[in-house]
Amino acid sequence: MSRVGIFLADGFEEIEGLTVVDILRRAGIDISMISINGKKKVTGAHGIALDTDEDIVQCDPDKLDMLVLPGGMQGTTNLAACEKLTEALKKADQEKRGIAAICAAPSVLGDLGFLKGKKAVCYPGFESRLTGAEVLAVPVVTDGHITTSRGMGTAIAFALELTKRLKDEETAKQVGRSILYNV
Repeated sequence: MSRVGIFLADGFEEIEGLTVVDILRRAGIDISMISINGKKKVTGAHGIALDTDEDIVQCDPDKLDMLVLPGGMQGTTNLAACEKLTEALKKADQEKRGIAAICAAPSVLGDLGFLKGKKAVCYPGFESRLTGAEVLAVPVVTDGHITTSRGMGTAIAFALELTKRLKDEETAKQVGRSILYNV
């Protein structure tokens, strides 16, 4: 079974983070909420506090099949500043393990040089940070081992795309139908 880590920083966009967790768990995918702030509690951009499954100090990112970054302006800034996370992302990119980011968070991948020659999307206004990418205007795109999505309104499509990548298209369709998505 695939093991996924979603990295949460103070200021993350709650819908983007929790929608991914919810849908992947409905699909039977092992996803762990990982705090990057050294404690197991994070507070989202809209004041919603939650307890994570682990913190980045306890986490071994090398054992993850996919690393996921939710957006939120302050959350994205905090993700980019986390050295342990950026090192884990670099290693995952070199090994072609799954990497996914939504909203402003694809800018972290662009700043690290991962998007050169790839198709990618992001929240409008962050396109210049997708260094070297062919920037599209679709809800979600996967190019190779990297999936990017535009924002809160595309969170379900993003999570279902990750489900398809980690399991299969039929599981993604079943979960989509069960939540009345695109019916």
